[in-house]
Amino acid sequence: MINKNSPIPIYYQIEEYIKELIENGELRPGDALPPEREYAEKYQISRMTVRQAFTQLVNEGLLYRLQGKGTFVAERKIEQPLQGLTSFTEDMKARGFEPGSQLLHFEIIPATRQVAGQLLISEHGPVYEIKRIRMADNVPMALETNYISANLIKGLTERIVNDSLYKYIEEQLDLTIDNASQIIESSVANQSEADLLKISKGAPVMLIQRNTFLKDNTPVEFVKSVYRADRYKFMIQMKR
Repeated sequence: MINKNSPIPIYYQIEEYIKELIENGELRPGDALPPEREYAEKYQISRMTVRQAFTQLVNEGLLYRLQGKGTFVAERKIEQPLQGLTSFTEDMKARGFEPGSQLLHFEIIPATRQVAGQLLISEHGPVYEIKRIRMADNVPMALETNYISANLIKGLTERIVNDSLYKYIEEQLDLTIDNASQIIESSVANQSEADLLKISKGAPVMLIQRNTFLKDNTPVEFVKSVYRADRYKFMIQMKR
C-alpha cells in the first residue's frame, strides 16, 4: 500500500488506499477502521501522518469519528445532478430513498426587501414562509426555507407542503415550472443548524440559494437551504 520512495505524500497514499477499499466494498458503512497506531506500526510511519489521512477523509465525509470508540466508514453521499430541475421529493425517490419532511414553520408574512426583490413583488407583499427539515430514510439532509408569493400560488396548506409542492403547482394550479438558477457556497453549521441537522457545530455544510421560474419567467419560488456536506454532493457533466 505504501511506497516511501514515491513523490506522492504518504498521507495521500493512505487516503487513496482507504477510498479504494470503500469503493470496492471491502469497507462498508459502519465498519470500524484499525486504530491509527496499527497503521503507523504496520507501515513504519508516524501516527501524525495517519491522522492527517484520516482527518482529510473525515472532512470529505467518507469517514466519521466517535469519541472514545474510533473511526468508522460513513454512509454513502447522495449525489445530486445539477443538469435537471427536480423537487427534493422527486430526487430522493429516484435514488431509492424514502423522502420525508419535518415542518418547522408555515405562515404568510410580509415580504422583506430581499425576498420581494427575488420574487419581483412589492415589499411587504404577502408571501408564504415555509421552513422544513428535509430527510432521506428519516435522516436529516437539509434545512430549507421557501418563500412563495401568496398572490401567485394560492391555497397552500401544511398538507400540500408536506406532500409535494411542485406537484401541487403543476397538477392542481396548471402552472409549468420551467427553469431555475442556483448558487452554491461552502460554510460551517451554526449551533441552531447543527441541532436540527444532527451534526456538530462547525461541521461543513453547503449553502444553496435557488430561484425557480415558471415558463413565462415569472419567479415562483425563492429558497435558502443548508445541506449536510457529509451526506450530499453535487455532480455536473460538462461537454466541450
